Amino acid sequence: MKNLDAARIAEAVELLAKRTNYYLTKDVCKRIAECRDAETDPGAAEILDKIEDNITIAGEEGIPLCQDTGMACVFLRLGQDVHIYGGDLYEAVNTGVKAGYEKGFLRKSVVADPLRRKNTGDNTPANIYVEIVPGDDLEIVFAPKGFGSENMSQIKMLKPADGEEGVKDFVVQTVREAGGNPCPPIVVGVGIGGTFDRAPLMAKKALLLPMDHRNQDPYYAEMEDELLERINKLNIGPQGFGGRTTALAVKIIQAPTHIAGLPVAVNINCHVARHGVVRL
Repeated sequence: MKNLDAARIAEAVELLAKRTNYYLTKDVCKRIAECRDAETDPGAAEILDKIEDNITIAGEEGIPLCQDTGMACVFLRLGQDVHIYGGDLYEAVNTGVKAGYEKGFLRKSVVADPLRRKNTGDNTPANIYVEIVPGDDLEIVFAPKGFGSENMSQIKMLKPADGEEGVKDFVVQTVREAGGNPCPPIVVGVGIGGTFDRAPLMAKKALLLPMDHRNQDPYYAEMEDELLERINKLNIGPQGFGGRTTALAVKIIQAPTHIAGLPVAVNINCHVARHGVVRL
């Protein structure tokens, strides 16, 4: 049994809030550079150059990669042999979010009610997801989610008869309808199966996978490749001005589902695919 002070959790979340908003992970930077080298459209290449400049400046000066510093999505993998003392787990996470956004000079974008729209003033509450796993560690994955891309996401309850082609057509159509709104090049997370509520969560978790990650099932790995190719042929391009780089990657997570259903969710992320992890 490991005893874990809630204050340590708050400190870790505070650090992640600042770090993920200032620094893009190496795998995302590498993928953007690869797309820049492969881009044949001069205008698209110039935009990718500016995106790389922005990433460099943010990292060197310790300033946000984007003015939309996102709604905090926090994924916790809590070992069943961890005992948290000194405070409530959810309260600790939100304390860390508040401190990170205040001390990191990050924009507060959360409203307390979806219709009355009063800003909470500290970017809380976070969206917190807890998974109980074996072990005595707590893994914290922090992902600030901007809403320019979030607003372009969709879910559809397909019929089983729609099959593979129905799934692929829905994913491509979602990206086509999004156009330049989600600040492409984008990362496309796809959740297939489960239930109405599980598919979008799988799609969001797919955005956290490394750029070089391939689905372990060759069938879905091939689908990822095909979808990426089809999406990049849409000629939406960086920031919607055309080119072959509409998406950096397509990632699929699948799950068992009911015999009568085929839920599919598409969660889009802009090229600033921010996330970071700490283990306590």
